[in-house]
Amino acid sequence: MPRTPGRRTPAVLMPLLAGAGLLLSALAGCANPGTGSADDDPAAPVTLKFWHGWSEKKELAAVNASIARFEKLHPNIRVKSTGNVTDATVNQALRAGGSDAPDVVSSFTTNNVGQYCSSGMWVDLDPFLRKTGVDKERTFPATLLDYTRYEGKQCALPLLADAYGMYYNKDAFERAGITRPPRTMSEFKRDAVKLTERAGGSYRQLGYMPDFRFYQNSPDRLFAQWGPRYFDEKGKARLAEGGAAKEFLTVQRDLISALGGYGPLETFRTTFGDEMSSQNAFLTGKVAMHLDGSWRGLMLDDTKAPFRWGTAPMPVPDDQADTYGRGYLTGTVAGIAHSSKHQNAAWELLKFLTTDTDQVVAFANAIHNVPSTKAALASPKLDADPAFRTFIDIAQNRHSVGMPPSVNGGQYIVALQDFSYDVEAGRVHDLDKGLRALDRQIDDDNLQSRD
Repeated sequence: MPRTPGRRTPAVLMPLLAGAGLLLSALAGCANPGTGSADDDPAAPVTLKFWHGWSEKKELAAVNASIARFEKLHPNIRVKSTGNVTDATVNQALRAGGSDAPDVVSSFTTNNVGQYCSSGMWVDLDPFLRKTGVDKERTFPATLLDYTRYEGKQCALPLLADAYGMYYNKDAFERAGITRPPRTMSEFKRDAVKLTERAGGSYRQLGYMPDFRFYQNSPDRLFAQWGPRYFDEKGKARLAEGGAAKEFLTVQRDLISALGGYGPLETFRTTFGDEMSSQNAFLTGKVAMHLDGSWRGLMLDDTKAPFRWGTAPMPVPDDQADTYGRGYLTGTVAGIAHSSKHQNAAWELLKFLTTDTDQVVAFANAIHNVPSTKAALASPKLDADPAFRTFIDIAQNRHSVGMPPSVNGGQYIVALQDFSYDVEAGRVHDLDKGLRALDRQIDDDNLQSRD
């Protein structure tokens, strides 16, 4: 999911919203993708093609440094790296097969793991893990493993992770007389109101922008603070059960009301600059508390934010105060293309990128993504910056959650997002009824994908 400026929104939802049809059709046509081979000699000279989505200057430098470290250890293997590649492009190439297709691939879209695994486009990695003695349960945190496998098939491995938490303006807190970040939702609402400064019929500063269309505010990210269960043991949607989704959306509506209403907030949102620019609303002081990922600190440092800022976990429901410290987790996933003729050599590269402790730590430090192995998370070489460490702690919190995979990728998240847009805009009057309808929609979508 990831993890640095320039790709955060695409990491989870935008490929689904803009290219879901293309990806689904590509995978649907791949019942028999190009056949590769795991009979190659990994010690023989070979050039591997590695496709990934990183594109920023610092990211590409970190990727190239990683490849250089690998090639030093494996002088017989050359790696040709191609960046800024989308899921749709990868899957079109794998569908076509041939010599131009990649050997090792990565994706910022954890939601599509169910499709990668069930379609056979990415190979089952368990045989490679077993024959090289990698114990995945001991190597990777459980939440990260959960979003890299589907129905028992491990077709991907975590390649760094994203943890989401709060960035807050320390100067604004001091002016408002607030001594620490809020830890519960009631404190969050109180502080958001206290930090809000009006300017005529609009705002000079918002304590928090609750709008789900704002930057990283996809509803699944804040909903993670409730520890939700999206599906039951039989794979049926259960958002209408247990009360978590209703409480989450009620808190959202209450926060919007307390801050002046959906209309004025939406109008103010249109004045914000681009998320990845110097006109970012948090950077320019228009928002005092902000939901974002671990990579944002690098941007704030690079642009020399004109105020003191800090990081903290997002608050939790009042009746779950003991879970404070949790957050939403996602990350980059990586696998081996089914069409690769060099799968053993490809495994050497994938194993190095995802399990070598020094490599994972160096890569994480370079782009401020969270390390994706237990050993790397505990490494003394990990960046000690307190702002970054907040997200390391969130990633290791036992209450933090990611998104469960599904057969049709993240379509259920898109459905939740669309429903949440209607809720915050006041178009849903009966949450119980609406959530039951949402569950039916998600179940119908999943059933249709299996037909």
